[in-house]
Amino acid sequence: MIIAVCILGILVISLSSYVIFVQLQLRSINKQLTKRIKENTHQPISLALINKELNILAININKCLKAEENLRLNIIGEEKHFREMIANISHDLRTPLTAIKGYQQLMKKGGLSEEQMEKLIIAQKHADELGRLIEHFFEYSYLVNLEPELQKEKINLTNLVAECLAEAISTFEERNLSVKFCDVLPVFALVDKEMTLRIIRNLIRNSIQHSNNDIEVRVFTDNNAIISFSNFVSNTSEMDVKRIFDRFYVADKAREKTGGLGLAIVKLLANQMGGRTEATLVDGIFKIVVELPKYEKEFL
Repeated sequence: MIIAVCILGILVISLSSYVIFVQLQLRSINKQLTKRIKENTHQPISLALINKELNILAININKCLKAEENLRLNIIGEEKHFREMIANISHDLRTPLTAIKGYQQLMKKGGLSEEQMEKLIIAQKHADELGRLIEHFFEYSYLVNLEPELQKEKINLTNLVAECLAEAISTFEERNLSVKFCDVLPVFALVDKEMTLRIIRNLIRNSIQHSNNDIEVRVFTDNNAIISFSNFVSNTSEMDVKRIFDRFYVADKAREKTGGLGLAIVKLLANQMGGRTEATLVDGIFKIVVELPKYEKEFL
């Protein structure tokens, strides 16, 4: 009887020790995974003691982590290749486009009939549109390859938006668009002025390109300094506001016009300054909102 009790006691102690051992190993795995996440390290999972099943678990975890790391590096490489491709394409397209525009100007000075002049004007509009797209190509490829050195300063955002709208008055008039500038109280932001100018001008270009009626522009403050552009859109069935800031997103399939590069640049610049972007479509009203860091006296 005593021997049986002793054997049972030894088994209980052995099983308890084994359970504690397994718990310690699982705790070690959890600690190593937590360290990888917090410190962004790439150290493989290792175990101090030998246990077949736990070793297999650690090996499989390391295989998954290695596959994930390879996938991340492949994505980074593809993204770099994509940026370089955009830069090369935009550069290569500029030279022939400049030649095309030059010949168009020469043709315009020649003796063209009324019908020929109308066709030339149409061709010039398409060439100008292509030129704007190439500029967006170049701008986007430049910005995504740039390590931004922000020159943050106190900016009167209301005045800056008003100045950019004034610059575009003639274009608004050509498109028969009217602009309602609301909430003109001073709003101050802590931002890079040049980057903010690019954001505002891209928002204006986008509104001119895609609006066919009145545009409402607001500058106001909440937790952040906020710029919003809104207008009514008649055809909402093909517009996906969740993708509006994606590169090369085409909102109008029939017309094949893309707003993706201009708005992708807006999102990129806003993020680089610590801001954010959002687009909504409610009851036919399409609104783009850009939030930028609000100026606070204690910051400077």
